[in-house]
Amino acid sequence: MSDDRVETNTVKPALTAGFALVYVPPHTRSVINSSLSESPLAFGCTGPSNIDRMSGSIATRPPLRGLLIDLSGTIHIGSKAIDNAVHAIDSLRRHKIPFRFCSNTSKESTAAVEARLAEIGIRLAVSDHGAKKETWTSIGAVQKHLIESGVKNPYLILSDSAKDEIESLHDAGEKSPYDGVVVGLCPSLLNYETLNTAFRILVGENEVEPPSKQLDGEPLLSAKVKKVVPLIATHKAKYRESSSPPGLSLGPGPFVAALEYAAGVKADVLGKPSRKFFETVIGSFDDIEVEGRAGKIAIIGDDVEADLGEGAIELGLWRVLVRTGKYRPGDENKQGVTPPDEVHDSFASFVASVLGSPSGGSP
Repeated sequence: MSDDRVETNTVKPALTAGFALVYVPPHTRSVINSSLSESPLAFGCTGPSNIDRMSGSIATRPPLRGLLIDLSGTIHIGSKAIDNAVHAIDSLRRHKIPFRFCSNTSKESTAAVEARLAEIGIRLAVSDHGAKKETWTSIGAVQKHLIESGVKNPYLILSDSAKDEIESLHDAGEKSPYDGVVVGLCPSLLNYETLNTAFRILVGENEVEPPSKQLDGEPLLSAKVKKVVPLIATHKAKYRESSSPPGLSLGPGPFVAALEYAAGVKADVLGKPSRKFFETVIGSFDDIEVEGRAGKIAIIGDDVEADLGEGAIELGLWRVLVRTGKYRPGDENKQGVTPPDEVHDSFASFVASVLGSPSGGSP
């Protein structure tokens, strides 16, 4: 948890009704229990929360003012929606609870991600100027970063769909040297040949030699143009839940780590769980959406590290782990991992608890 206090700010009831199983690290239990006995419960709460099955401790969810929702493994797996997830999203809309989808999916463009959501029955809200603002992806973050950093001709280890979103930016000539390396999830390209090319670009072995010039009659030796080339990663998830083959498969993280190790560089990670990514998405909530709300932003996902780690911890987000997708028993208690604040069987059961309905009900 981000701190040892239980917040009791008054907020709109839609986000404070109900309770959930909350993991409480041992060192915080006495503080939380004493806080519960001394402080009034948040508006909309009717009693103590459930007892955590793992620790036997009692804790309450703090007031929430918005939700960040992972997609793959939390809302859907491949082209199939997870049970009751679409209905849960509809329920959030009916109760006017602000949320954003946050996807690390790098096998396809943001437009393809939005098309997949439409296929499973999720309609995205449209802002006043006509642009969809509910879906935020690591590929979109890469596109924004390339523009801001001035990278014109990156070497892309991405699927064709993801490349479509990035290559629209290119204005470099075909013979211009690569000035960046971008790594996402594209299993067919994560091989020795591709990774070795990326490595050579990062260490300057693939630099273009300029033509020799002459000064005062003396020829100058041709020299390679040395330049720091950034390594950019959509994310560094170690593994993912795949539909073909079914079960866990490698994510881009191990391949990014290999390039970092070999080239002696540190990757710029632009998707979850980077702090910058979360700050950008949180900043997209407008004043009307969160008017009158106080409290924390919650992040809900199936990966305790790639969804709920690093930036989520640094920003003090309320971290909710769901037992779907890539989740495996014991993930919440992994060595070296900060335990989540809540654990739920599914996204739908979390939403039901937020709305004050029994798990599996119809809020």
